[in-house]
Amino acid sequence: MLFFDLFRHDPEFIEIQQGGALFNEGDQGQQMYVLIEGRAHISIKGVHFEECRAGTFVGEMAVIDGSPRYATVSAITNCKFVVIDAKRFHYLVDESPGFAIDVMRVMAQRLKNCDLRIIEQAHLGLGVQAAH
Repeated sequence: MLFFDLFRHDPEFIEIQQGGALFNEGDQGQQMYVLIEGRAHISIKGVHFEECRAGTFVGEMAVIDGSPRYATVSAITNCKFVVIDAKRFHYLVDESPGFAIDVMRVMAQRLKNCDLRIIEQAHLGLGVQAAH
């Protein structure tokens, strides 16, 4: 991602050990995070949704609308995440329009992935019904 360069040398980060959770579904959240080292995965209702590598951001919905966490993010390996609070997020959106475009691009891709899973499940359901 283009905006990864904005964060990879950030001196303020948090570390999550392998197997640990950055946050859990339902947690209150005021920040988003950029994974700068390691691998993590996103799960929703216990179902694996996406694997994250350096440059991936997570938690963007909470910083945008203040809603509880919709997913759980867990470390596959030891990870380092840069924290982006609402103030920093708004600054980045104002000062770096490319950052806002990248956030929207990733959110759009995640929405498409959800849509594809729904369609896939619907087709599986139709196949099961037709077999009976």
